[in-house]
Amino acid sequence: MAARLVKQCTYLLREATRLSPAMAPVSRLRLARTAHKTLTFSAISHSSHSPGSLTELVEKDQVFTPYPERQEIDRLIEKATSPQELLELVGGDQSLHHNHAALILIRLSHLLSEKPEDKALLIQDIRFQQLLHLVSSQIATVWHGTLVKLLRSLYILALPGTSKELQSVEQEVRWRLRRLKYKHLVFLAESCAASMQEQHSKELLAELLVHLERRWTEIEDGRTVVAIMMKAGHLSESLMNRLEDKCLELVEQFGPDELRKVLMTLAAQSRRSVPLLRAISYHLVQKPLPLTKGMLLDLAYAYGKLSFHQTQVSQRLAADLLSLMPNLTSGEVAHCTKSFAFLKWLNLPLFEAFAQHILDRAQNVTLPHLCSMLLAFARLNFHPEKEDQFFNLVHERLESALASLEPTLQVDLVWALCVLRQVQEVELQAVLNPGFHTRFLEGKCLKDQSTLQKLLHINATALLEHPDYKGPLLPASALASKPSAPDKKMTPLQKELQETLKVLLGSSERGCLEVATRYGWVLDAEVLLDADGQFLPLRDFVAPHLAQPVGSQPLPLGAKRVAFLRWEFPNFNSRSKDLLGRFVLARRHMLAAGFLLVDVPYYEWVELKSEWQKGAYLKDKMRKAVAEELAK
Repeated sequence: MAARLVKQCTYLLREATRLSPAMAPVSRLRLARTAHKTLTFSAISHSSHSPGSLTELVEKDQVFTPYPERQEIDRLIEKATSPQELLELVGGDQSLHHNHAALILIRLSHLLSEKPEDKALLIQDIRFQQLLHLVSSQIATVWHGTLVKLLRSLYILALPGTSKELQSVEQEVRWRLRRLKYKHLVFLAESCAASMQEQHSKELLAELLVHLERRWTEIEDGRTVVAIMMKAGHLSESLMNRLEDKCLELVEQFGPDELRKVLMTLAAQSRRSVPLLRAISYHLVQKPLPLTKGMLLDLAYAYGKLSFHQTQVSQRLAADLLSLMPNLTSGEVAHCTKSFAFLKWLNLPLFEAFAQHILDRAQNVTLPHLCSMLLAFARLNFHPEKEDQFFNLVHERLESALASLEPTLQVDLVWALCVLRQVQEVELQAVLNPGFHTRFLEGKCLKDQSTLQKLLHINATALLEHPDYKGPLLPASALASKPSAPDKKMTPLQKELQETLKVLLGSSERGCLEVATRYGWVLDAEVLLDADGQFLPLRDFVAPHLAQPVGSQPLPLGAKRVAFLRWEFPNFNSRSKDLLGRFVLARRHMLAAGFLLVDVPYYEWVELKSEWQKGAYLKDKMRKAVAEELAK
């Protein structure tokens, strides 16, 4: 069979050479710039071997569908400024070939893209219906580039998903996906992916994503990979993985805007692709890329959202933003402060500039922006130099507006003031009022439980740091310890610390592990020492810090409660040994409750290699805590 096919092809080539004059008409056919070559061979019978067979074939059916010469109607379509001018071309003296109807629809969508109210009238026009019917009847002869633009135009014109003409165009696109150039697939992804989801064209969208993934090696430029990542990456996990690989390959070619778009796309999808983030960070640091104000704000947001810290990038962002501070609006300052707070990066000159910016524009700062600043300062435990002026502004704004805010935000703001030691009695009363907090005591969702935890911290602040506070307070039922999640995985530091403490104590009567207090904090361990530094049986004595005390005996004279608190890497500001505001508040509460604190930070524990060293470390920490208390 193969031999017969080769023999026939050889004969046809020899025939073509002999009959070259007969081929002249074919050579004059213009092929379309889009390289779509629709073959229209007639079926050739096995007996057609006569000398004139090739000539008859050429004269009977043209080998390629020709693209016609540019006509007057093409100029009219391009220069039309209203839908009526285009509709008048339908049924007029002008002859429309297979692409003209599609071009008119494309031009119509462009003219009506900003006039949605006119689309409904257009769809009802009989001439528009004729255009759709003409396109549908000749859809197989529409060129590739025009076809993909036609599909986008029909989506823009808001044709219903049940429209036969729309379904015809979608089906034709599906049939041609294998033959479309990759740039056409990218165009569909950019302009039509969202519409395909809305129009319930799930099958077409699925096939488009499959072809984009299978042919990902055809991507040759950064603009293409960024465009697909932004428009279609979130629709397919496997496609996004391929695009990330391609980004790593092409990242050297990226300009600052492309780097920004990639980072924003990763942030929008919460994809913490560490290799790609490292590569982007390297080029941001090594290349003198010009970064505009908008780019700097977007980069800060993306790094903060992904919690990806790179010291040199953060330093550059801080330095560049500091130089642009006079040009920033209050909203941009608030968003930028929030981004750096998520990143846990406290740059003192930059944050002082943020605070001064708010004070200089106090009359124009909106309450939401001021709230964002307050929450960011509390997260990083930042106290501005002009602390009194800043917090006077905060209290002045909250005095009349606190009750009108969303309840969860009210709790967040009062909690932030507690962290920064700036809360006032009226603000404590606002959130500890029974009519306010009942909804959180009964809540079961994670957000309500998190808010209740902050209410416990606010309640502890009122009890321990405001001796003149008269109430109200949370009910005793709310102070009962909540059981920790059973599937919560222990950290290596937590596990090693507990094992060392068990050996150090020797008996469970001498101490307790994982002690949940009525203040909303959980101690890693608690022990009771007598005046000579010896362990006492913990459960025999009263424990006012517990929601449900177990002992009844008063503490002996000179006895001291010792709390062990471990501090993991995420508990600190980035590249710093300063605790975040939440954990500073925990230390303050435990000190105010009468505990001696044994802090166990990760950077000290990691240096201890043997069990003996770890035990000696804890003993030495306890002796120092007792000695410091006696020295006061």
